[in-house]
Amino acid sequence: MKRYERFADEISELIRSGVLAPGERVPSVRQASRHYAISPSTVFQAYYLLENQGLIVARPRSGYFVREQAPRLLTEPEMNPCVQETADIAVSELVFSVLGSLQDSDTVPFGSAFPSPELFPLPRLARSMTKGLRALPADAIIADMTAGDPDLRRQIALRYRLTGVHLPPQELVITNGAMEALNLGFQCVTSPGDLVAIESPAFYASLQVLERLKLKAVEIPVHPREGIDLDALAESLARYPIKACWFMSHLQNPLGASLSDAKKQALYTLLKQHQVPLIEDDVYAELYFGTTPPAPVKHYDDEGLVIHCGSFSKCLAPGYRVGWVAGGRYAEAISRLKLMTTISPSVPAQVAIADYLQHGGYDRHLRRLRYALEAQQGHMLDAAARYFPAGTRATRPAGGYFLWFEFPRQVDSLRLFHMAREQGISIAPGPIFSATQGYRHCARLSYGHPWTPRSEEAMALLGQMLASF
Repeated sequence: MKRYERFADEISELIRSGVLAPGERVPSVRQASRHYAISPSTVFQAYYLLENQGLIVARPRSGYFVREQAPRLLTEPEMNPCVQETADIAVSELVFSVLGSLQDSDTVPFGSAFPSPELFPLPRLARSMTKGLRALPADAIIADMTAGDPDLRRQIALRYRLTGVHLPPQELVITNGAMEALNLGFQCVTSPGDLVAIESPAFYASLQVLERLKLKAVEIPVHPREGIDLDALAESLARYPIKACWFMSHLQNPLGASLSDAKKQALYTLLKQHQVPLIEDDVYAELYFGTTPPAPVKHYDDEGLVIHCGSFSKCLAPGYRVGWVAGGRYAEAISRLKLMTTISPSVPAQVAIADYLQHGGYDRHLRRLRYALEAQQGHMLDAAARYFPAGTRATRPAGGYFLWFEFPRQVDSLRLFHMAREQGISIAPGPIFSATQGYRHCARLSYGHPWTPRSEEAMALLGQMLASF
């Protein structure tokens, strides 16, 4: 956790325990900075977070006070000690059913995998596309098809440097979104029937990829805040002939967990010992709350074992379908595979994003996006605390736009999904995040869309449905 998050947790615990009562003033910025030996900006960040979570309110020229009706804080979910057995995968029908529930634009999109398009600078991107295409040499349209636009690769390499990863642009291959990058990575290092270690719960698209490639899964439990269980992974690597791992080291979907730097390094050391490649799915890298960009596992990769995959779909341009893969020792094989399949992503989309990264104010956009998502997370947590039944647990990730809810055991999230759909609300039920269709009493909800009175009503309706179980 970042320093401001730790400080915010301390203040929230004082509120939870009653030491700070409703209506009471919290320490001033100056007092907190002096007493806790932290900077004023860290105090402000913590208070903004607590304000977004609905715990405190700011009063002009008076400071910050505990809300008169401070919401009940939801407990963090427990880590599921899943049995590490191999499993065939068959989740696609269930996933397609969930995705189908989002086709109606009037549906409240708590089940969506994308943030709202309203949060993205689409008109500015369109201008970048026009500008980039005018400046594009005719021969470049064909010359750079497989590897991708060289300006875009340079800009991506510069983003890597912000996290301490010095990556030659030649290692990068531009792809049709992160899903193609992940698919190419797996095809390079596995064959049908191989075992692959995945997280549990896991992003449903990873399960679909494994299903399509006829790979078998070994599920590794994930702590809701601390990430992958390294002891369980070590046991599985010793027990099974695992050919590859697919993990999200940062803001894991659906839990939102992030590995510490120490755990990232330990993960890489473990995989290096067994010479097992890591497909690192890092599509939420830019959606961290706070000011410090997290370093990926790729940062520690000194043997080219990490196939690092990213995308602009979650942070800038969903419909442009521009992703990339930094393939390490597998970069050439990935490039050849791409030439045998889709050849090239959209050239106009690539030049648009390259121009925007260079001239469009990308970091300014990201700051606004992160602020909006953090505020929306606070609204959803506040509503869940007020409307959802006692015993409900929820994650509190330090970024992204998903919350994972663990409901009382009698709740059937598949039934809840169908009940909610009839009321015009989409959710993502727990079983789509497991190779064995577990997590029956869990669900993932997205706060990626601006919070409106309709969002509040939908949370209240979900609370009524949950109470009916």
